[in-house]
Amino acid sequence: MFDHVLVARAQVLAHDVVSLAESVRPVDLARDLRLPVLPAFDPLLPTSGLRRGTTAAIEARPGVTGAASLALALAAGASQAGSWVAAVGLGTLGLAAAAELGVALERLVVVADPGRERAGWASVVAALVDGFDVVLVAAGPSARRGGRLRAGDARRLVARVRERGAVLVAVGGDLPGERSHLRLTVTSAAWQGLGDGWGHLQGRRVAVDAGGRGDAARGRRAELWLPGPDGRVTVADPITVPIPLRPPAAGATGDRHAGAGT
Repeated sequence: MFDHVLVARAQVLAHDVVSLAESVRPVDLARDLRLPVLPAFDPLLPTSGLRRGTTAAIEARPGVTGAASLALALAAGASQAGSWVAAVGLGTLGLAAAAELGVALERLVVVADPGRERAGWASVVAALVDGFDVVLVAAGPSARRGGRLRAGDARRLVARVRERGAVLVAVGGDLPGERSHLRLTVTSAAWQGLGDGWGHLQGRRVAVDAGGRGDAARGRRAELWLPGPDGRVTVADPITVPIPLRPPAAGATGDRHAGAGT
């Protein structure tokens, strides 16, 4: 049996995944149909929470960063409520950043590199889907180029997610050959707090577009702090641009007064 806290804070080996998934699998099968999310995601989702048995794709526009951070923040609400979260193939994921975004580290398992073999890679993800409520997995062009995930693997994973009632979050875009129920795209991102050679990072403001299939098909948009100056993930207030006041046209004041006196 594993020490959950120590294992969750470290990178586990791929051959330990099956045992770990068995040890954390919920014994109560009468689970809620949705997993909770942070309140900041309410404007982006069709209903409150993530629907079990579905996939979500998170990506960023070319030249924009923030997809991995957004994925961690999306999983944070469930982890705070007691769900276990696994991250697979996201080698650059930092535990400090995950904690800052609200993820409960005692219920986070990181498999940085599940192996280069396609069959082994897919089996690791499938085993995690069996035992974890939320599984973050590297997807998109980089995963396809490495041959780690093909359309047949993705199809079987999606069926397994649906059967087990988990949520699979594909970081980098849709799984090969699949269209995710929910899609979140970071369209812009900017850090606040830095001046010309002075200051320090205080928060990152990102704009996120949401879409997908079914009840998520209607487009939505919101700006989030990821994280904000207070260290939390919250909805960012809209930036108000002052409307310039144009001076009155020459003679306008005199004409108005003259007209009022006649």
